[in-house]
Amino acid sequence: MNQNDTPLFSGLLQHIKKNPKAFHIPGHKAGKGMDPLFQEFIGYNALAIDLINIEPLDDLHHPRGIIKEAQQLAATAFGADHTFFSVQGTSGAIMTMILSVCNPGDKIIVPRNIHKSVSSAIIFSGAIPIFIHPELDHTLGISHGITPKSVFKALQAHPDAKAVLVINPTYFGIAADLKQIVSISHQYNVPVLVDEAHGVHIHFHDKLPLSAMQAGADMAATSVHKLGGSLTQSSVLNVKAGLVNHDRVQTVMSMLTTTSTSYILLSSLDVARKYLYRHGTDLLSQTLEYAEFARTKINQIPHLYSPGEELLGTEATFDYDPTKIIISVKNLGITGHDAEVWLRENYQIEVELSDMYNILCILTPADNDEDVSYVINALKHLSQYYEKSANQQEVKVSIAEIPILAVSPRDAFYAEYEVIPLQESAGRISAESIMVYPPGIPIFIPGEIISEENLDYISENIKSGLPVQGLEDETLATVRVLKERVAFK
Repeated sequence: MNQNDTPLFSGLLQHIKKNPKAFHIPGHKAGKGMDPLFQEFIGYNALAIDLINIEPLDDLHHPRGIIKEAQQLAATAFGADHTFFSVQGTSGAIMTMILSVCNPGDKIIVPRNIHKSVSSAIIFSGAIPIFIHPELDHTLGISHGITPKSVFKALQAHPDAKAVLVINPTYFGIAADLKQIVSISHQYNVPVLVDEAHGVHIHFHDKLPLSAMQAGADMAATSVHKLGGSLTQSSVLNVKAGLVNHDRVQTVMSMLTTTSTSYILLSSLDVARKYLYRHGTDLLSQTLEYAEFARTKINQIPHLYSPGEELLGTEATFDYDPTKIIISVKNLGITGHDAEVWLRENYQIEVELSDMYNILCILTPADNDEDVSYVINALKHLSQYYEKSANQQEVKVSIAEIPILAVSPRDAFYAEYEVIPLQESAGRISAESIMVYPPGIPIFIPGEIISEENLDYISENIKSGLPVQGLEDETLATVRVLKERVAFK
């Protein structure tokens, strides 16, 4: 095998060329048994490879044939010792990482601005989170990554931790000094797990931040579908041998994965790996040129700002991915959400995200100069439209102190609870989470003691117009807390 091969995709094509007579699921049988309108829209080719794990096509749960070969090629391409394909997205891969190394009661060092899949895995595993605050950007109103210094301090205080989890790069493309974090963690014999959801492409260009595998991390959950050309919901979990047992990873991945695995998704991973390996550098070089051009032009538009290399220089902003175009709209006197809606309604542009102060646009090898010119022209019109409301806005972003964890998140999640007014909850143990976005850092999570400071912080953010979310009660009037036991008299 070599990186020009696509054993999984090629195996599927060889199978359907034989025109097999299918007496197995899926019941549509290459589209013949479904609504003709949908069949025509999707097309025969896609429906023909919508197959299941019959013997000629291998089995993702116990790969021995074409899936095993495809995963081995992916491991070589990503610089890993083992690669596992995920049809449960990167969320499934992240949960696999944590459940592979953490048992009930084990400590795991994590950033406070974790994805909800990390919170879910902590609840499922029964692990105890040791939180580190990410660095805040008071110009843009966003959070960056964690620093080597903060990881070192956390490991000094908790040398028995079973893992350190790092988000790298962040949603906004900011990378910490991951290599240094790995070095520090390995001194304590602690594996580093990387949420690399927004960084599959960085492995394939030397002008982008180091990938998790290049930095020596032990596991990385990587969204190939986000920026690597595979289909939505397809991701990989890359593993380095040493501190992590890959057999355990396979077992946990299998536990979390459907037995009806999608061969359309799996084959898209196989082909995306080939495309990235063979053409990634050239394609990304062009994308980086477009990104530099876009950033320059945006910064010439009144009241808009797209940050670049000037972001760098702190421990948390060690490097960045220029293809993530952050556009600060705060000086137009509008929110990022306002800008998102305006661009949608006037130019049919859909941005990656918006918050109180920014919108985020991503550029990939799919984009061309026409696409870039179109969005720049739209942003010029946006600036003109809101010219009268433009003013110098002050960013208001802060974080409350991390509350005391009184009960493990899993125990709190499964405990009996009662619903009480939020403003009367100080001193009680939360059974749910609440956060302010931006910067997206939980104020408290299940198992933490709600403090008066937490409640004041929530009130301040509501008054400032920042969206507070997470509670089951969307009105924020009530909160679920653990039931208090009353002693018998």
